[in-house]
Amino acid sequence: MVSKILPLNVKHYCDTWIEEWCQDNGWTDLFMERYNNYWAFPPGAVMPEPIPTQVLRLIKLEKGFTAEEKIWSALALVGTIGAIASSFFLKCPMPLVFAFAFSAVTMAQLEIEDA
Repeated sequence: MVSKILPLNVKHYCDTWIEEWCQDNGWTDLFMERYNNYWAFPPGAVMPEPIPTQVLRLIKLEKGFTAEEKIWSALALVGTIGAIASSFFLKCPMPLVFAFAFSAVTMAQLEIEDA
């Protein structure tokens, strides 16, 4: 149930961002081969090619965070604030340890992998 709300793999690119770039540059028939790996037909080509990683980086810099990335970041922030408050009132460091672990996993999920 939780994996439907928050997937374990964070989607770093919105499909509409990639579709918009493809339309602007003449690429056709966009599809996602696997998670965060987009392929399309370049202008005049008969075989699909992966969208160049430089293009994906530029799109990411221009557009910013996706909705999923915003949710993960907000949860990490709220969890950390809650852990600070509960550690203070409970006089126990364990909530901070759990918040640190969750934030570390969140930051790892937000890291974009180069294929």
